[in-house]
Amino acid sequence: MTQFAPFHDGEEAVQQRVGVREKIQASGQRFIRTAMPEQHRELFGKLPTFFVGSLDAQRRPWASILVGQPGFVTTPDERTMHIAARPLPGDPLADHIAVGVPLGLLGLEPHTRRRNRVNGTIEQVAARGFSVGVDQSFGNCPQYIQAREPQPWRDAGIDVGEQAVQRLDATLNDAAHALLRRADTLFIASAAAHARGHAGAHGVDVSHRGGRPGFVRVERDPPDGPSVLTLPDFRGNFMFNTLGNIVAHPKAGLLAVDYTSGDVLQLTGSAEVVWDGPELQAFDGAQRLLRIRVDQGRWLPGALPLRWTAPQFAPQLAATGRWPDGGA
Repeated sequence: MTQFAPFHDGEEAVQQRVGVREKIQASGQRFIRTAMPEQHRELFGKLPTFFVGSLDAQRRPWASILVGQPGFVTTPDERTMHIAARPLPGDPLADHIAVGVPLGLLGLEPHTRRRNRVNGTIEQVAARGFSVGVDQSFGNCPQYIQAREPQPWRDAGIDVGEQAVQRLDATLNDAAHALLRRADTLFIASAAAHARGHAGAHGVDVSHRGGRPGFVRVERDPPDGPSVLTLPDFRGNFMFNTLGNIVAHPKAGLLAVDYTSGDVLQLTGSAEVVWDGPELQAFDGAQRLLRIRVDQGRWLPGALPLRWTAPQFAPQLAATGRWPDGGA
């Protein structure tokens, strides 16, 4: 019998560089499963939001958020997930939903700091949603998650039409920059080099990133050119799913949510890992940096029908710093 290989070449290369390759190979066999355990399925079934990573026709990653009444994500068995929701108006995910397409999926409950991930492939598409066959299922620790609770469901914002969506070029706009500069939470989509038609260890991923408000540095290079985002990579689980993907396929998508207005920002661009240098040394707690040069974005004003309570910041943030220039 062929042994399940939890990591692809990009992930293994980063693990080797950091010096954790042998240790993580052993633990990956235990923690990365080919089916969803019951506790993951229980979490997915009570969430009002769900995060998705996908690839567009140019194989650029996009991170998306789906919304529905709790119970809109169901798992009839440990290898199958049904999602009874369609993408928000203007979300590029709408163009990517088709049988055989690989997706990365993340269920996160901010107020309990629980999060679990699934990588899989779309098996069925229906008018009100789609089904995913599970290739990988694994949990993540609660580090860097800001605890905030969704307010009671309401209809405001759910009918925002695609005509309100702003398609942004690489410079983004002032509203997008402002949201990124005050963000304490982001979601990042990435993909392995061979994610065209197979998920598993070579598929698409979506992951959470958290930090102090302002942990994203926002610049334009040159001053009237494309937006360039730099964010710290803190100590994590050493699996390096996102960094390994970026090493293998140097592109990434980001999603930012305004938790008070329901605005959503999505962007995609080229990505690189900064391994050393004075910029890294200037940010306390950062072990590496991620740099994303934006290609394009989408601004979805008031798209989410939920609002959230004020955050209770993750205790791990006490050991992290700030950009010397305030992130501007």
